[in-house]
Amino acid sequence: MGCSSCGTKDGKPSGCKSNGGCSSGGCNRLNVHDWLANLPFSDPAVSCRIVEISFNNGSRKDYFKNTTLHHFNKGEMVSVEGVSGFDVGEVNLSGELVRLQLKKKRIPEDSAEIKKILRRSTEVDIQKWKESKSKEREVLARSRAVAKQLNLVMKICEVEIQADGRKATFFYTAEDRVDFRELIKIYATEFKVKVEMKQIGARQEAAKVGGIGSCGRELCCSSWLNEFKSVTTAMARYQNLSINQTKLSGQCGRLKCCLNYELDTYLDALQHFPDHADVLQTAKGNAQLIKKDIFKNLMWYTLPDSNKQYPLSIDTVKKIKSLNSKGIFPEELETEEVASTSKSKEPEPQFVDVVGQISLRSLERNAQKRRGTRDKGQGTRGQGFNTKGRSLPAGQAGTRDEARESRPSDRRDNRGPKPQGKQIKLNRNDQGNRRDPA
Repeated sequence: MGCSSCGTKDGKPSGCKSNGGCSSGGCNRLNVHDWLANLPFSDPAVSCRIVEISFNNGSRKDYFKNTTLHHFNKGEMVSVEGVSGFDVGEVNLSGELVRLQLKKKRIPEDSAEIKKILRRSTEVDIQKWKESKSKEREVLARSRAVAKQLNLVMKICEVEIQADGRKATFFYTAEDRVDFRELIKIYATEFKVKVEMKQIGARQEAAKVGGIGSCGRELCCSSWLNEFKSVTTAMARYQNLSINQTKLSGQCGRLKCCLNYELDTYLDALQHFPDHADVLQTAKGNAQLIKKDIFKNLMWYTLPDSNKQYPLSIDTVKKIKSLNSKGIFPEELETEEVASTSKSKEPEPQFVDVVGQISLRSLERNAQKRRGTRDKGQGTRGQGFNTKGRSLPAGQAGTRDEARESRPSDRRDNRGPKPQGKQIKLNRNDQGNRRDPA
């Protein structure tokens, strides 16, 4: 899995600009940070002369002796001994950390099987190495087709061609033993290389292919995990996980390696729980154990003909077991109070409802007043005005006296003479039905 911004150009990643040694560890699988590289040593002569070289972007790693007088830094391309030729790899680790790795893998530092580093890779070596790598995809597709024609129950996972093109290693997975003698003859004739077949497991295949796990991170086997321990369903039972093959399986089709990570913590916690406590005898019947809350030290039981679950503490279970051994059956189970794990609801913010408090009519009335005031300020003494302060139409403008004469007569005059005597106040609804006072 490479960096999202890393594009290879001239053999160097262009995204992180670290010249082959990506600081995030994504450009090279199973990358290791050499944290002892900058520490000075009192006697450089006794320093480790073994260098760890990675091939095919970290898909395969091997150890080589540095018999030259050069010091190789992490990320440098070097030419090493191969089968009847040479191969090109990248320096992954050097110094005292390599000695620790050799000790961990029980490889003697002075072993005669460790091959040598020839030189720093020249331009000719790099060119041959690129030509060989460009053929791998085509060889992989053709090798799978040949294996299918021979009806062999196997899967070719990866093909790695040596830098000088004289040898090709075919990595495959198979459930049973495969007779590929005829297959090797066809490969050697068609590809004109020395053929080596290596069988790997499903976990090693997933490490070579890479991917993203259900946790959302890069697969452990392709990023840092290089030793695979056996995983069984008993490990899931110890952690109170449901035995669901779909959820417990990884991309390799086997049980997830991460089931081993927290197993020791669960085993330590289970030491305090009593053994052979699956059934407790009570006066109401036998109580059956249904689950254990390991970190709360609770054991949940159910009684016959009842769906209720009773949480009991470890001390209570031990007490009931001791009573049962004496032939005493308790009447009831002393349950423990279990705090609710539901989160308290946060009070919802109360908003002020301002709908209806502001009248649109009042806004319109204020706008009309401001408009009338502005119109009065803009008028002059020579302009004609009507009763509302608006300018008169053309032909009617004159002096203020003329404007007064042009005003309509009072409404009271239009209604006729003012009635004499007592007046009756009328409601708004009765204005349409006016009657003369009696």
